[in-house]
Amino acid sequence: MGLISGLLTLPLVPVRGTVWIAERLQEQAERELRELRREVQVVFQDPHASLNPAMTIEQSVVHPLQIHRIGNPGERRRRVAETLETVGLAPAEQFMDKYPSDLSGGHQQRAVIARALILNPVLLVADEPVSMLDMSVRAKILELMLDLRREFDLTYLYITHDLATAKFFCDRIAILYLGRIVEIGPAEAIYESPKHPYTQALLRAIPEPDPLRSVPRDVPRGEIPDAARPPLGCSFHPRCPKAFEVCGWETRDLRDLLETRWAH
Repeated sequence: MGLISGLLTLPLVPVRGTVWIAERLQEQAERELRELRREVQVVFQDPHASLNPAMTIEQSVVHPLQIHRIGNPGERRRRVAETLETVGLAPAEQFMDKYPSDLSGGHQQRAVIARALILNPVLLVADEPVSMLDMSVRAKILELMLDLRREFDLTYLYITHDLATAKFFCDRIAILYLGRIVEIGPAEAIYESPKHPYTQALLRAIPEPDPLRSVPRDVPRGEIPDAARPPLGCSFHPRCPKAFEVCGWETRDLRDLLETRWAH
């Protein structure tokens, strides 16, 4: 179960249900992938696990430049310093010689973002980038990522279970259940008029900050099916209160219902 959403700011045009840059990844030979890898970088969920504890921040951030043989040592050091300051680790000289254990979780994630950014990618995959951080710094990291998108014209593929941050961060959202997309569309439409029962259940599960306001939860009940052997038809139908007979053997009715939203 999960949610994938993206800020589609670049012309990554879907072709026959796939994304063009992903299709390129599948078709290229190993030698040809090196240049393409510079265009796609990843920010992982746990910044502490993403950084080598035996490497300084400078060594971690400069490593992609060394792998791709970009610049000489002096140029690389200047580029690392500029990138660290871009992500808010300023002055850079105070952070370059530190180890990950010397930094807070928020600063570690900024260093991870700097490492991903230093190759000037066009697509940045952010896998739960704020879920391991304290609540006090989550908004700051998301705001940083939005600022970087505007400054560098980045495209994000943002993966999260947190619908609250997705609403703040994303312009298009795809809802997954057991590894299958059950609904996709503009973020505004997903939140204002969810079509799939699983999407509706996810939205009802968002915490309500007002303690005086009562919100009906009505969360799905029943056992989650085996993801390796998902049910026929709509995967959610064994737990869906709105399911009827055909939900268990065909998805045509679901596709018809969502056809308009998929088209946008």
